[in-house]
Amino acid sequence: MDLWEEIVNMRRQGRRGALATIINVRGSIPSFKTAKMLVRDDGSIVGTVGGGCVEADVWQAAREVMEEEKPRTLTFNLNQNPRYDTGLVCGGTLEVYLEPILPVPLLYLFGAGHVAHNVYKVARTAGFDVVVVDDRETYANAERFPEAREVIAEDFEPALARITPNENAYLVIVTRGHRDDMRILRWAVQTGARYIGMIGSKRKVLTIYKELEQEGLDPQLFERVMAPVGLEIGAVTPEEIAVSIVAEMIACKRNAEGVLGHKRQALSRAAKEGQESSEKSSIAPPAAKS
Repeated sequence: MDLWEEIVNMRRQGRRGALATIINVRGSIPSFKTAKMLVRDDGSIVGTVGGGCVEADVWQAAREVMEEEKPRTLTFNLNQNPRYDTGLVCGGTLEVYLEPILPVPLLYLFGAGHVAHNVYKVARTAGFDVVVVDDRETYANAERFPEAREVIAEDFEPALARITPNENAYLVIVTRGHRDDMRILRWAVQTGARYIGMIGSKRKVLTIYKELEQEGLDPQLFERVMAPVGLEIGAVTPEEIAVSIVAEMIACKRNAEGVLGHKRQALSRAAKEGQESSEKSSIAPPAAKS
């Protein structure tokens, strides 16, 4: 099997892995410099970096690298650690570079209006594949979104039934109405998507959360939702809003917890304040004394 073709196939399938390459050799080792081994997300491998305990350690580290999405370099001193004694005449040192193999991030864009169209353009520039979903064929079509992986022009309910987002999926909800946003969010928070964002004012967001909680959804499901969606950069126009949304998606993709953690804290405070305000307003005032 051609290792490079397998990497391309994995990325197309939305799978992840890690590529190990021997980058430095000193002395005798049971392999050669530039030897490569691909570790897939299911634990299977293509290629080899020498077998034995070295390969077992590389395999374990590869699993961690693909989860952390950060590269790592391992050093093995074969003449000092008896664990690597395989009975072969080896007494050298080797370094192995591990790099994550990540799938192309996939954005499911719910809505095809002005904001959505600009999100699509910025997201494509940033390297995201895009699937557009809207119930209006006049907006959701290949002419309007020529580089989209797919354009789905049908009612949201049947469209959602055909979509199964994985941990590589980003969901952005920018439909034209409160009810559509709510039913998509109801579905979205119960998926394994990596990122969920919904447009709207804080008041609208809290109203939707409250309605869904009354339906029986666990309030904790909303803790990972970025709503209002996008980084706070003072965006006003559809183009600026699109930049703020895609910037937030990139922060999620790159695990920029400094940026996202601050926003999550702010959203959590806003949700708590909204809940307390709602509870206070639901308490009837004491009856006036006659």
